[in-house]
Amino acid sequence: MLKNRSDIFAPLRDVRVMTSAALLSAIAIILGFFKIPVTQVIEIRFAMLPIAVSGCLFGPVVGGIVGMVADIGGYLVKPTGPFFPGFTITSMVSGVIFGFMLYRQKPAPMRILMSQIVYTIICGVLLNSLWLSMLYGNGFIPVLTARFVKEIIMIPINTIMLVTIMEPVKRFRRAGAGIGSED
Repeated sequence: MLKNRSDIFAPLRDVRVMTSAALLSAIAIILGFFKIPVTQVIEIRFAMLPIAVSGCLFGPVVGGIVGMVADIGGYLVKPTGPFFPGFTITSMVSGVIFGFMLYRQKPAPMRILMSQIVYTIICGVLLNSLWLSMLYGNGFIPVLTARFVKEIIMIPINTIMLVTIMEPVKRFRRAGAGIGSED
């Protein structure tokens, strides 16, 4: 448990943490290029994986920063449409969610599943549906309905991917000479 509020900002003072966060941001940008479009408003993406890892390793502040950098960096490297700050907010919120739910916790499959459900409801279903309805001028409820099924289907897929990734992350955390662990 965090001793005080300044503890969540402590990783920002560690060069190793910031270097790792930069690498995770770069990985998220690259993974953002790999997507499976289903419809105009439904895409299966993988960029959330390194954002979740950053939240798990370094907490909600660094997770949010990695999410923001990944979204803006992805747009700057390869824009696929107009820049819309709502998606940057969603990306930041996803890092914060995974940070609050996984930081300094054992990333057990049930905890990862719960964090994935919270992420899906807040980011995938609510926020992204809102941004897409605003961006394309469609009604919120039809967009939400169309995305809901895809997001529910993605919960077990994303959970399996995160559980698979978190095993090496646990080893990295133990071997990382204090990176992302309590000192």
